Amino acid sequence: MFKKILVIKLRHIGDVLLTTPVFTALKENFKESFVAVLVNKGTEAVLEKNPFIDEIITFDRRLKNYGVFKKYTEELNFLKQIRKKEFDTTIDLTGGDRAALISVFSGAKVRIGVKSKGFAGKKYFYTHLFEIDGKKHTVLQNLEILEKAGIKVKSRKVLLNVLEEEKEWAKKLIPHKQIVHIHPTSRWLFKCWKDEYIAEVIKWFIEKGFIVVLTSAPTEKEMKKIDSILSFLKPSEQLINLSGRLTLRQLIAVSSISDLFFGVDTAPMHIASALGKPVFALFGPSGAFHWGPWDSDSSEIPYSERSGIQRFGKNIVIQRNWECIPCGQDGCKGSKISKCLFDIKPEEVVEIISSVLSES
Repeated sequence: MFKKILVIKLRHIGDVLLTTPVFTALKENFKESFVAVLVNKGTEAVLEKNPFIDEIITFDRRLKNYGVFKKYTEELNFLKQIRKKEFDTTIDLTGGDRAALISVFSGAKVRIGVKSKGFAGKKYFYTHLFEIDGKKHTVLQNLEILEKAGIKVKSRKVLLNVLEEEKEWAKKLIPHKQIVHIHPTSRWLFKCWKDEYIAEVIKWFIEKGFIVVLTSAPTEKEMKKIDSILSFLKPSEQLINLSGRLTLRQLIAVSSISDLFFGVDTAPMHIASALGKPVFALFGPSGAFHWGPWDSDSSEIPYSERSGIQRFGKNIVIQRNWECIPCGQDGCKGSKISKCLFDIKPEEVVEIISSVLSES
């Protein structure tokens, strides 16, 4: 066993990136093994160039939009393709029903998973099922699965490789020093701060001589927020708006040449921290102990408090310490607006960033 391994993580970009210490551990323990990973299409860019991954397989979630017959046919064909690869081991880091089905249909004799809710009999789809500490950071949860399976873990490093030609491309695009990368948007609006507050922090960075690089996904709702933020700002040569214009690999390249990151709890936050950049992140309903920006160089226990302003290595999470946090809800009472986020004022954020920058 463990000669041909399939790791399954059918989640979003940040979740996928935080699995990278798993591949390092697998290759350290099983040096001659073939390690593949299955992820949702559109998330694979954060795993490219990883020397511990031999194959990246993607699943196209657009199948759910097909008609019943075509959806069934395509899903079945996908399962057949996985089975043909003859994996002897699957490690499911997803915990979802689809990942369980893929695990059992792969034909692997060893199928490792996490105890989770789902369809009746799901637990029988695995040969080894473990319960993990849900209060730990996602990185540590992923590694705990390996440890409980008897696989030694030496490194907690989240690995994100950037090629020199990618860095050179970014430097030509932004030929400046003292760059702050600001990503104020998310697919989930309840994670976003007030547009005028973001604008105030951008003004402060510009006043301090920073080049501000603004990014977002190209979706309509995120671009709308960017337009709103820009409406509170005067045009400036120090403000470079790349919102909606970058591929994921290009965003990684831009992040790699930046000096620090400011934004909300979203994938670019995880990308910046994986690249070793100091991160200042606004958190609302999410738990930093679970999703906070990871510092691979720190051996501390990450984000030991339930909420509040916390520091982990180079990274700082700015969050209220209200009793209701983290609620994990879609805004207060489903409103898409998180009052705990909106209660944080720009002057507080500026004071925290200024204090940390003065230390260096």
